[in-house]
Formats: sequence, structure tokens, C-alpha cells
Amino acid sequence: MSTKQRIERKGAGMAKYSRQDIYDLIEEEDIEFIRLQFTDISGNLKNMAMTSNQIDKILDGRCKFDCSVIDGFRGTGYEELFLVPDLDTFVIFPWRPQHGKVARFICDMVKPDGSPFDGDCRYILKRTISKAKEMGYDLDVAVKNEFFLFDLDENGEPTSQTNERGGYFDVGPADTGENARRDMVLYLEDMGINVESSYHSNEAAQHVLELGHIDALSMADAIMTTRLVVRTVARRHGLHGTFMPKPLADAKGVGAHYIFSLHSAENNIFSNEQDTLGVSEEGYHFMAGLLKHIASMTLINNPIVNSYKRLVPGYLAPVTVGWSATKSSPLIRLTSIGGDGARIVLRSPDGAANPYLVIAACLNAGMSGLKKGIEPPASMDDLSAEEGSGEKLPRTLHEAVGLYKKDKLLQDTMGTHISKHLIEAKEEEWNEYCKQVTDWEREHYL
Repeated sequence: MSTKQRIERKGAGMAKYSRQDIYDLIEEEDIEFIRLQFTDISGNLKNMAMTSNQIDKILDGRCKFDCSVIDGFRGTGYEELFLVPDLDTFVIFPWRPQHGKVARFICDMVKPDGSPFDGDCRYILKRTISKAKEMGYDLDVAVKNEFFLFDLDENGEPTSQTNERGGYFDVGPADTGENARRDMVLYLEDMGINVESSYHSNEAAQHVLELGHIDALSMADAIMTTRLVVRTVARRHGLHGTFMPKPLADAKGVGAHYIFSLHSAENNIFSNEQDTLGVSEEGYHFMAGLLKHIASMTLINNPIVNSYKRLVPGYLAPVTVGWSATKSSPLIRLTSIGGDGARIVLRSPDGAANPYLVIAACLNAGMSGLKKGIEPPASMDDLSAEEGSGEKLPRTLHEAVGLYKKDKLLQDTMGTHISKHLIEAKEEEWNEYCKQVTDWEREHYL
């Protein structure tokens, strides 16, 4: 029996890979290079490559990197941090050569003394998950990832142009990205990521990959892997894949809808068949915690200047703090349709957000609502347009920073290091943006 077959027969709840499994796979699969991946505070995937003959050093967590060159890691008091691989994230890149293959680990970052680095966003999520688990709860997450596939110019540089004219659920030849999207799905499945559906979205060149429910940490890892696969496959098809929130002025933007369910002893505690909407008291309290902190959380969910070009009326993105079970574009949508029980769908995050921080913030905010028994506001379904025009999401990055500064729960969730970096980096980004003079201004005022 091969190592792959032995691994596939392991029972639920067991670690996917042992150290010996890794050794066996490297030999059986002819793996030559191993990439050690990690995510910075801004949500950028980083890595360094090593040959497989360094596997002992890799598995021992003795691989170090210069953290002073990475934004958010400077000024930590350490010249170097160490990468500790999560063995269960070991996968082979299916698009690389079949001889001398390339594999990867997703890594945690630790300080020279072996303690967790508090600027490691993956550690922040793991810490938040542990607190919920102490209360007997596990968070499952599904995600609807949107992205654009644009043309490359004659020099191979990305553009925001496309000759495609596809719309919702179109097929080829209107959907010219279907071949690229098919390869994305196949590669992701080879890497152990379940893509429940893929389809053309509303705008020309806009596409969707929906990832099925898995545990919170695995989902954050899967989102980062999906972004890598989308960009890699797009380039192989002569296209540019982008998760930029609002790449086109007159088109809908790129969202990342996070779908949450909370479990205790394998039961979805958000579900209650006796409720009109099929939602339990715990589900309503969790949602109320999200709504209480969601405006302050916008700095995490929508972290760049361009994010706020998407959060405007008329483009299906949410602008008002509220929830609904029937409306098509609320901030939060409650649903219990299908066999998964009740779920909370958060529609404000975008493709620029760091998924580790998004999920950590949502989980802690939701758990605070559950612990305190916070009641949600009235549904947008039950309010008139006038009554429903209350609290709004921030309209600018500057406003989002100000709200985040006032939210102790979110700052405690992120920790001092990440909170300090977010505030300083985003204030600098806003100030730099304010110096720019746009074509729109010249057109209207020159």
C-alpha cells in the first residue's frame, strides 16, 4: 500500500500526516523542492524554497528568515524568525513538473526561543479558535470567492481590459474564462480543497469559486491557496487574475462572502427548527455580536483604499449595518435552506482582506454576542427604507481606522503588535492616497 493510500484511510480527527509520512511521500513522489509559505499582516502570501534534502531541518522548525524586510515584522526586536511547518498542509503543486516535483508547507512563525510570534496572523486565528473550543464550540466556514480575469498586454503586464461579455452563469463562448476556471478547480481538488461550485458572475470577466464548509483554520489556509492557484492558472492561460476589490469604476466589485456555522458535539448550534427562520437563540446572539462590532471590523474586512470604492450604493455591496433573511444584498444574510442547517453569511469582506484576521475577528465578535446574550436589531425585512437607513459602514479607510481605534474587543483579538501595525500602516496609506490627484479631479476641476 502506498503512503497516499495509507493516509486516505486514516480516521477522522487524526492528524493527516506524520513525520514518517512526509519522508515517504518525498521519496515516492520524487519531490525535489519544498516551499515554506506564510502570510504577512497585509494578507500577502510569502515563501522561501528549500531542496528536499533539507527536510530534517524543515521538520525540526530550524528554517529562519530575515523578518526585518517584511512590512509589519520590522521593529520586533528580532533579526530573524523561524518557520514551523504544519504537516497537515503538505501538498504537491499540481502545475509543476512531474519529475523533481514541488511541494509546500504552510508555516507558523516563532521567535528564536520557540514562542509564538504575535505578528503571525495564523497564530492569532489559532488562539481565537482555542478560546472558542474551551467553551465547547468549533467554527465552520465556507467562502464565496469572487475575482476578475483580465487580459495581459503585449509585454505580459496586467491590464483591466477584457473582450469577454459574459454574465451570470453564462457558458462558452460568452464565458471565455471557463477553461481557466476548470483548471483552477482541478488543481484545488488535487491539493485537497473542495470547490463546491464555480461559475461566471455578473460582470464581464468576473468569476466565482465557492469553497465548501470546513474548520476555520483550514478555510483560512484554503483561501490563501485559492488566491495562489487563481493567479497561477490565470497566467498560464495568458490572463491576469485579480482579487482587487474594485478594479473597474462602473462595474460591481470583488467580494468574499464568509458563511459561518458554529458547532458543539457535531451539532450546528445555529439551527432551531421551531424558529420561523430556522435559527436558534445562539445564532441570533452570535449575529448580534458581529453586528455590534462590524463597523469597527471594516478595517480588517476592507483593508485598502480601493475597498471603499466597492462599498457604495448601487453595486450590490452592503453599505448599511443590518441583516435579512430575504433581501438580496444585506450586510448579513441568515439562511437555513439546504441540509447544512442555519448559517450566517457576511457579505462585506473583500478579496484584499487577510482571511486569518477576518475569521478571528468574526469569531471573537460573534462569541462575545453569544456570551453576553446580545439581541440583534430588527430585521431589514421588517423595516421600511427610512427605518433601515441607520448605522452605515465606513465610507473611507480613514474613517475605518478611527472606528477600529475605539474597539477594545477587536484590538484584544488582534493583539498589540498587529493592531499597532494596522493603525500606523493604514493611516500612512490614507495620507499617501490623499496626496494623489486623479483623472476625475482633473476632468472636473482643471
